[in-house]
Amino acid sequence: MARTTPPRPVDITAVFPEIAPLARTATRLHPRPGTPGVRDSSIGGPLLWPSDESWPLCEESHEDGGDFTRLDAERHRRRILSAAWGRTPRGEQFAITPEERAELDRLEEEDPDPDTPTTMLAVAQLFLRDVPDLVGPPGADVMQILWCPRDHAPLSCPALLLRWRRSADVTDVLAEQPEPEIMEYDTYLPEPCVLHPEQVVEYPYEDFLPGHLRERIRIWEESSGHRYFSELSIAGGWKVGGYASWNLSGPQQMACDCGADMELLLKIGGGEWDRTGSWRPLEDAGPQSEFHEYPNRWDPTAITIGRGYALWVFTCPVSFDHPYGMSMQ
Repeated sequence: MARTTPPRPVDITAVFPEIAPLARTATRLHPRPGTPGVRDSSIGGPLLWPSDESWPLCEESHEDGGDFTRLDAERHRRRILSAAWGRTPRGEQFAITPEERAELDRLEEEDPDPDTPTTMLAVAQLFLRDVPDLVGPPGADVMQILWCPRDHAPLSCPALLLRWRRSADVTDVLAEQPEPEIMEYDTYLPEPCVLHPEQVVEYPYEDFLPGHLRERIRIWEESSGHRYFSELSIAGGWKVGGYASWNLSGPQQMACDCGADMELLLKIGGGEWDRTGSWRPLEDAGPQSEFHEYPNRWDPTAITIGRGYALWVFTCPVSFDHPYGMSMQ
């Protein structure tokens, strides 16, 4: 099912025409639970990985300050919770059986060995044909993202690996794709999701607006009741391109070592919409099920970075071979 972002509550360009030249498109990915294949764009699905290419291992040092869990144990826990919530009518007490509670307690008591070598975990696969705002190296038509599901300095978040490839070159696909045995937080394991990409229009983070315009917008907010940041500027959820948010650290300039200003590639994690529901797709605003949903519509991938943040990944416009940058906001 397609996902459609509702029209913005006000046309900001009609109120402030000078902001129109600053508009950019972004592609909201709209991940939703599903069973993607190796030739599909997905979050948490299998990758189109050649059988003769080694699967990467994490070679960086880990902070290892969290509570470790096994990936298979977390999947088992989610199956139990999904079944229990799925038979719990809204407004009633959580319908979990004694046997399910005992199994959850047993899983909680497990103490995995953090010294286990860390295989990289498949996180996302995006085909250029599906994502209008995604641009890759010449000849490449698919971007793959893996991460080490442990915290790494300096951001205390997973370490990413970006891999571009030409899908037509992959004729023999790796059937059994390796996974790490453990992860530092259960929120680093994505639920398999298919994507429903949608292009939207965005405007700069408020602190990057020209000073005179920023001040006029703040005065307008007080009288109009609208909020530029949460309603009109940067879309919620996973997305490619557009503008980055700097609500945690304050404005930062992402620059490559070559001196070029980096451009936003991808936003990872974070809820699909906030409490206002401004960015909630029309298709997700319909009547709720009689029973609880797990995972819920707001957080279909089950990914959380830090205390409810997101990872913003930046690339250099000069060369795809230059290191990418990351920010947690």
